[in-house]
Amino acid sequence: MKNMIHSIRYEEYDSLQELTQQDRILMQEAIAATQGAYAPYSKFCVGAAVRLQSGQLVRGANQENSAYPSGLCAERTALFSAHALYPNDPVEAIAIVASVNGQLTPNFTYPCGACRQVMAESEMRAQAPISVFVGSATRILRFEAVASLLPFIFDNLPEKD
Repeated sequence: MKNMIHSIRYEEYDSLQELTQQDRILMQEAIAATQGAYAPYSKFCVGAAVRLQSGQLVRGANQENSAYPSGLCAERTALFSAHALYPNDPVEAIAIVASVNGQLTPNFTYPCGACRQVMAESEMRAQAPISVFVGSATRILRFEAVASLLPFIFDNLPEKD
């Protein structure tokens, strides 16, 4: 038996002003995306924004449904839209925030497991890491790749011909 340790490296920012201009714009798009959430049950509005390699930005917001779990998370809404609209333009970064009553939450809202797996597959499609930004009312975290959030992704797929 071996005892193993897995560590996660990330950056923490105290404000949007500390980000590069393109990362600041991405976060602002995620914040704006919360307004497109349909969350009549939870009142928890999540916004995501994806930046593609071309610089194109795509927003997504959580969509709830009374026939739970028929809704969809903001991250998957943004990623699936980006892949449908721009299938040959790899995802470069994604930003995620949440709000309640129009105010950003004080705590970070991390992607659920299903969203992390979809993000991981987006990385595999692009054969390049995706930067992941997770924001709150007071801070922003940046992870260099999805593997920092989901270190043991499902990638045991058969080889393609």
